[in-house]
Amino acid sequence: MGGGEAKKLPNLLTDANFTPGDSHQPTTVTMSFIEYGDTIKDGDTAIVFLGHESMFPVKVQHGTVTQTKYGVIRHSTDLIGKKYGSKVTCSKGGWVFILHPTPELWTMNLPHRTQILYSTDISIITMMLELKPGSIVCESGTGSGSLSHALIRTVAPTGHLYTVEFHQQRAEKAREEFREHGVDHLVTVTNQDVCKNGFGVSNVADAVFLDIPSPWEAIGHAKSALKAEGGRICSFSPCIEQVQRTCLAMEEYGFTEINTLEILLRVYNVRTISLQIPDLGKAAEDNSGTGFDSSNPSNQALKRAVCMNGSSGAVEISPGARIAAGYVRDQDRVNSELLLPEAQTEQSKILHFFVEIKHGSVRTSGHKPPWDKMENVAEAAKTNIEFTHELV
Repeated sequence: MGGGEAKKLPNLLTDANFTPGDSHQPTTVTMSFIEYGDTIKDGDTAIVFLGHESMFPVKVQHGTVTQTKYGVIRHSTDLIGKKYGSKVTCSKGGWVFILHPTPELWTMNLPHRTQILYSTDISIITMMLELKPGSIVCESGTGSGSLSHALIRTVAPTGHLYTVEFHQQRAEKAREEFREHGVDHLVTVTNQDVCKNGFGVSNVADAVFLDIPSPWEAIGHAKSALKAEGGRICSFSPCIEQVQRTCLAMEEYGFTEINTLEILLRVYNVRTISLQIPDLGKAAEDNSGTGFDSSNPSNQALKRAVCMNGSSGAVEISPGARIAAGYVRDQDRVNSELLLPEAQTEQSKILHFFVEIKHGSVRTSGHKPPWDKMENVAEAAKTNIEFTHELV
């Protein structure tokens, strides 16, 4: 991918604000998005957490107050000097948490100058580009800086991000935010048209990311920015027509293993609910409960058929016969005094039951008894009914 040797980048980790030609110009940074700080300091960017659906960033400044629905937060007394993660009581008695900023929290709370990428897409982009500490990445466009912060955190402390933004004001605002967040030594912001002028670097990048209206016009510059031994490129587009043209351009410039994918986030709401226990009727434990008389000649055919060992066949129920039907669930037999379906039921639907005789009464149990097919005694007694059974 491209030619030439990779250029060696200057070591920008010594000072936060390094000026070329200056031998030593140290600058103290109060906080950083890539290094966790324990104590809230004047000048920090903190996240005021009211709830999972309600949070916002605040710049901590001595003598400043922040209004919330729970009351006032006074920076001098309530924030500065406190530990990140502390519970802060507001003037109305309510409380909030003060969190240290992370790229994920910043994505959820940043000021939107453009449409942004969220953590679902950012995670797959970071993985597919095979980014790691020390990687060199080129990005266009910078936008609101959501992806940029995540990329910087991934490649730190020895990597670098070259990000190009077409809009001048957005580029200036991005530089300001990177400086305030203590990551400006890991990123270079350039204000230019990447489709015409490229990324400003050649043969240094391990990966290139494009989020622009016409990514196919920047594929050539992306190839020039990648290292001589090759690299990975990702283009993020909302329309399939953009994807088609970009894939064609990648093939023309010699890119291989081109894949297109979409990530869909599905959120599950896990909760506990109470279900009403169905009323299955009185359990049939004896002859009187079931109304089954084994001495009645009309029921002899049923009893004989049930007593057949290991066989199955049609059981004829004489008019007026009653049986107790139920099913087994969770190792407990649940019985209900129900009756067979009426003769008008579709004969093609064979009802499979497990049948047994116990204490002179008939009980049937099945995995899926047709509760909606059960009718009352009067209807069942109108005619002879046949059903198929299987012995336990």
